[in-house]
Amino acid sequence: MRDTVDEAELATPPQTRSSPQDSAALTAVALAAAAALAACGGGGGDGGDTTEAPVGGRTISLRALPAAIALSGASISAEQASRFLQQAQFSASDADIAQVRNQGYAAWIEGQVALNFGTRGWDWLNSQGYGDASNTNNYYDQSYPADYMVWNQLLASSDPMRKRIGLALSEFFVVSLSGLDFRWRSHAMAHYWDTLCAYAFGNFRGLLEAVTLHVAMGYYLNTKGNKKENNSGRQPDENYAREVMQLFTVGLHLLNPDGTQQLDGNGKPQDTYTASDVSNLARVFTGYDVDMSQNVNVTVNGNTVGNTAFARLPMVLTASNHSTLAATFLGTTIPANTPGAAALKTALDTLFNHQNTAPFFCKQMIQRLVTSNPSPAYVGRVAAVFADNGQGVRGDLAYVFAAILLDDEARNATGLSALEYGKLREPMLRLAQWGRTFGVGSASGAWKIGDLSNAGTQLSQSPLRAPSVFNFFRPGYVPPSTALSNGVVAPEFQLVTESSVGGYLNYMMGVIDNGFNSRDIYAAYSTELTLVLDPAALVRRLNLLLCAGQLSASTQTVIVNALLGVTVSSNSSAALKRQRVCAAVLMVMACPEYLIQK
Repeated sequence: MRDTVDEAELATPPQTRSSPQDSAALTAVALAAAAALAACGGGGGDGGDTTEAPVGGRTISLRALPAAIALSGASISAEQASRFLQQAQFSASDADIAQVRNQGYAAWIEGQVALNFGTRGWDWLNSQGYGDASNTNNYYDQSYPADYMVWNQLLASSDPMRKRIGLALSEFFVVSLSGLDFRWRSHAMAHYWDTLCAYAFGNFRGLLEAVTLHVAMGYYLNTKGNKKENNSGRQPDENYAREVMQLFTVGLHLLNPDGTQQLDGNGKPQDTYTASDVSNLARVFTGYDVDMSQNVNVTVNGNTVGNTAFARLPMVLTASNHSTLAATFLGTTIPANTPGAAALKTALDTLFNHQNTAPFFCKQMIQRLVTSNPSPAYVGRVAAVFADNGQGVRGDLAYVFAAILLDDEARNATGLSALEYGKLREPMLRLAQWGRTFGVGSASGAWKIGDLSNAGTQLSQSPLRAPSVFNFFRPGYVPPSTALSNGVVAPEFQLVTESSVGGYLNYMMGVIDNGFNSRDIYAAYSTELTLVLDPAALVRRLNLLLCAGQLSASTQTVIVNALLGVTVSSNSSAALKRQRVCAAVLMVMACPEYLIQK
């Protein structure tokens, strides 16, 4: 949902400028205060349809959900609503907060699940002309259109909860644009993104199959063109077989239903699978390749270029390239000479129904949305909903994500004062929150925000550009030389370096004021400018919208005093007034109480 700000107004830069001295002074004060604050401590479908994933809304009822606590009659404060929204989507606007307070948490989620899919990334690329093979920019051989596509999706989509969950799924079922090098890779990545978003409220089993047969995954983890063994010593590529177990379903160690490790008699973790399981499962993923049945070639500058159709079609099986050997893995045996499609179904069913899959997946989704260190009881409650949505259905993600967001551990206030609760906001989420909170638009409609992975000069993170299949960070990462207690993890801190801290501050200082591309993508701060002469009121508003009211009184005082360091009056220029607002936003987005989301 968008803030209620006129699109034309968003794209219109101020017509007046403050004096260079005033602007420089206020910017310097803001950056200095931000650096000081940053340095401080501080308090659907049910599977099977892999050609096109489900995109329609669903009608669900969360009233009987065992983990739900958000009943319609409960009184929800503005701060509680903002906290919930920042977990469930990207941001909290005045209108969103009012809606949650009026409807209650559960009804709000039901409404989001009922929404139809907004504009697909694939369709957006085509609407911008990026599917035109004859364009002299050679879009078929470029990655940047996919960057523009995904930033448009994060900043401007009409179904932000679906997109927030899609982003969380993209950090679990990782395919990285940075690791793809084939024609029309931007379209393949856009369709992969659309698939994740479409299944956000669908079924895990359908998503697992769609991911497995997706051409982007085929290129990324080598299932495309993977052939059976032969007499010359060739063996099936094991890359996807290993990763689909290690990262996408069962994990490395046997788990209890609450996500804790099962230990042997010596107190040691037990491996979930062996090297033999990997090599046997690899046979199932042989014989699949790109579906070129709808391809039409054109000649472009002497080059033969096909169309985009293959990038949205699931890979197809060539039976002669599929292994006919028996495959035994995870206690399941697929007999020799089983047809490829049947073998794939058995393999994916086995992974889907494995005892580890629910707690392994659910814990990581809790980490992405709510807290890095959920209690075993929290994981167990959500995993139980994965196992049965209350209607006998396993893997229903609409109910799983509702259970994550409605659980008492997510909604009660205990975590607000617990030192090891919450998570570091990912840099790409900070930018998405800024854009949605202040209603940014793109005057041209082009949304040209590119790869922001550079740590020293940008965000050190960009959506769909993880450095490897292991995501931007590992779920069990512990920063070295820290005082975290035994077993406590801080995954997102794997992105934090001296370069990334300074790079974030400097980058956001420019973005908050100037936006992108000569203010084509731009925040007007219309409501915030009405409070510019009352810094305390301005900071209170930012505290609610950006921090869910979690800024301490002392932090608010630091920011207010910094803003008062340069005089701004009713007679000041519009640009100087804007500078004060931008300085306030920067300082809030730099302080630890913002950076750690609780």
